[in-house]
Amino acid sequence: MRKMDYGTLEQQFGELRLPKGDGPFPVAIVIHGGFWREPFQLDLMHDVAEDLTQHGWATWNIEYRRIGQEGGGWPGTFTDVAEAADYVKTLSQSHPLNLENVITIGHSAGGHLALWLAARHRLRTDSPLHTSDTPLPISTAVCLAGVSDLEKMYRVHHFRDDMLQLEANNPVQELLGGSPDQVQERFKEASPIEMLPLGVNQLIVHGSLDVHVPIGISDYYFQMAENIGDFIKYIELSEAEHFMLTDTSTEAWKKIREELEWLKH
Repeated sequence: MRKMDYGTLEQQFGELRLPKGDGPFPVAIVIHGGFWREPFQLDLMHDVAEDLTQHGWATWNIEYRRIGQEGGGWPGTFTDVAEAADYVKTLSQSHPLNLENVITIGHSAGGHLALWLAARHRLRTDSPLHTSDTPLPISTAVCLAGVSDLEKMYRVHHFRDDMLQLEANNPVQELLGGSPDQVQERFKEASPIEMLPLGVNQLIVHGSLDVHVPIGISDYYFQMAENIGDFIKYIELSEAEHFMLTDTSTEAWKKIREELEWLKH
């Protein structure tokens, strides 16, 4: 494993792992979750990255600025992951990477970013999130229990806080700097469901027992993406909860890795 900087700021780095052999290797850009918040770091995906590398993937496990850090949230979180993805082009100059087979794979908030990276070619050139006229092409976006619809996730948290009379704790609002009514344009540029059709293959996996990101978010996203013409596969794991999808000792992860085998060639 090699830690490498894709930018000049403290959080702008990633970990590159290469399989044994000569390559060129298919590439998995690995993106951690944690509701985009500061305490959660890329070590959440160490086991996933190690396991994928052992099974033939070059993995680029990326860090990015998060809510609570200077420049995190809108737009820094997004521009960081965009620049991290595009840095794969630079990595390919000195490492045997197959740029014709690059996937994104993210969990929870990282699942949101995995889809967003596949969608960002649809951004307007004057968008604050636009960083490149030639973004790295993504062959498949893999979203594990991901927040594919930011407005729905916002409303879930808002309803819960209101019903239980809790102090406001809404990570989507923190990420985008406001509610859907206040920053409507930001939701359109940051939420994968608003950016459909992505024009990129997608694999959505969600556990039925998930209490952190409601499975209904993935259900609805799948229906919308399929109806609009995107090629998308949706797997509901009836015995899995949120964190089983990145626990490499579980049957849930075994199923995910089996699906990824089809994407290696």
